Amino acid sequence: EVKNGETVIIAHEEAIGTRARLTSTYDLAQDVKAGEPILIDDGNIELRTIKVEGNAVYAEVIHGGVIKSRKGINLPNTKVSANSLTPKDREDLVFGLENDVDWIALSFVRSAVDIMELRNIMQQADKMTKIVAKIETPLAVRNIEEIVRVTDAVMVARGDLGVEIPMEEVPLVQKHIVQLCNTLGKPVIIATQMMESMIKNPRPTRAETNDVANAVIDGADVLMLSAETASGNFPLETVKSMVKTIGYIEKNRKEIFHRYFDVSRNQSDFVSEMLLTHACKLAQETEAKAIVCMTKSGYTAYQIACRRPEANIFVFTRSRNQVTVLNLVWGVRSFLFDNPQAVSNDEIFASIEKTLVDGGFLKKGDVYISTRGSGEGAGTNVINVLKVSR
Repeated sequence: EVKNGETVIIAHEEAIGTRARLTSTYDLAQDVKAGEPILIDDGNIELRTIKVEGNAVYAEVIHGGVIKSRKGINLPNTKVSANSLTPKDREDLVFGLENDVDWIALSFVRSAVDIMELRNIMQQADKMTKIVAKIETPLAVRNIEEIVRVTDAVMVARGDLGVEIPMEEVPLVQKHIVQLCNTLGKPVIIATQMMESMIKNPRPTRAETNDVANAVIDGADVLMLSAETASGNFPLETVKSMVKTIGYIEKNRKEIFHRYFDVSRNQSDFVSEMLLTHACKLAQETEAKAIVCMTKSGYTAYQIACRRPEANIFVFTRSRNQVTVLNLVWGVRSFLFDNPQAVSNDEIFASIEKTLVDGGFLKKGDVYISTRGSGEGAGTNVINVLKVSR
């Protein structure tokens, strides 16, 4: 425990920390200057730098408390010299790539260069693993559009973000990032403190329920729990409560989503994106039960999902990897297409229709929209309105 007014030392060394001399895995002394704040454990403990001597930082305790092992440190007013991709990150990356994980999340992204560096390492390892950019620094917020354009998905990591920037700015930053991701067809995750009170309580607060609901309404693809399920007393109840809120909002999305999402919108000159916009519009006008597509890279799925159609989205792919990768994307149910007898487009979609009917996803008389590419290497350039006849 450290108390207000005390002086503590944070040293970069391998030793057991004490009340007077804490130790850190990062060398704060190379970056912090006198007068700059040091925040510990998501800002619950605040120190102010007094001086730096060698590898040790002397700091006054502004807001004290109990410091536990392995808690994070934030330096909101300090220009941090360390690369976003740390040596430990590189070790973990090797493990992840060797074990064919679907997504790699990079913490403390500051610019598109960080994402491109990670992508380059993956390409050298001959891996096409998808990248999540965790937005939790002021620099990332300033560079958000360039980051979103080069990453595969984004996480609004509100724990560190709410410490690195003024807390009152987080709601609008979150909404801006979600809107940008929806516009560019990139999945977006909202994380941290969504149901924080359920770490200790069996029911969420009204504010937390509103937070979850508004994230869904704004256009989040994924809502992520942290301490609630990692170390909380009511992990199962937390998941059930969140699912119940998400389910209610999704069930009533016809009324709500039309205020926030216009399926007829199109901000692209790409023919494939224009056609996917029209596919969603057709699904709305024909009250289609589903939009069905084949994809290799997942791009078609992302573009359909970001328009939030009322119709179910069924995506077929020949890539086993894409089947699981696409689980991150809003509203998408993905299937492995492994029918070697189906060669022509007509045979492929006849096989797809049979799979959906046999699985109970479509029934006789249901209208559905199919999208496909016609021609070698073509993107989406054909839309069909079909009715299940069998």
